[in-house]
Amino acid sequence: MTEILVCPWAEVDVHVEDHGVTHVVSLLGVEGIPSTPPGVEADNHLHIEVDDIAGRIGGYIAPDRDHVDLLLEFVRDWDRQSSMLVHCFAGISRSTAAALITMAVFNPGREFEAARLLRQRAPHAQPNRRMVALADAMLSLDGQLIAAVEAIGPRDQSVNMGRLVQLPAFLP
Repeated sequence: MTEILVCPWAEVDVHVEDHGVTHVVSLLGVEGIPSTPPGVEADNHLHIEVDDIAGRIGGYIAPDRDHVDLLLEFVRDWDRQSSMLVHCFAGISRSTAAALITMAVFNPGREFEAARLLRQRAPHAQPNRRMVALADAMLSLDGQLIAAVEAIGPRDQSVNMGRLVQLPAFLP
């Protein structure tokens, strides 16, 4: 099964190796510049320099249309023959937003199902709302992706670092 894996930055290399990942999306801003994990071709590693914020704050990079466009282009070019890993620093916000956006691309009209599955497998998930709103507009989803994220409610606040989450690229 082709999967979308989500994890914190500190766990990337382990999960790439353990799951045969060939494509990686890194969503990191002030935290640093990630190295391409061993076994992943440089062309299959997308680094989007973005911080986990919802609006402009001095010295930080808020998600914008260009960031989401880079993600959408990369996701659409993914051959889906092996797994893709998405990570941010903690594996809670930017990476879960990117995973949900990816699922929305491959499962049109099933945004609520995708969001529910994300919440079920990742109680700690808090998809970056700005990224979700931008993707919703860019994918012409008429607010469905935004509403899906609102419907899953708040994250489990007792977790301050995500864990590995495995999601299907295509919903059953």
